[in-house]
Amino acid sequence: MECNVGGVDRGVRIVIGILLLLLTIGLGIYSQIVGILAALIGLIMLVTGVSGYCPLYKITKTNTCKRS
Repeated sequence: MECNVGGVDRGVRIVIGILLLLLTIGLGIYSQIVGILAALIGLIMLVTGVSGYCPLYKITKTNTCKRS
């Protein structure tokens, strides 16, 4: 897996992922479906941000990483 998620993109993904995972606690109390979706999206955002690789970017041939 080569890097296809750049620095700013990674930072935004990590922050959004953490926020969604933290919000899941509050959202899960009111609606389990919304909480599960928020947690799943947050986890995906966090993993792709930390790893620097996004499978969707690979499919769409998008690369925000400066390294080639």
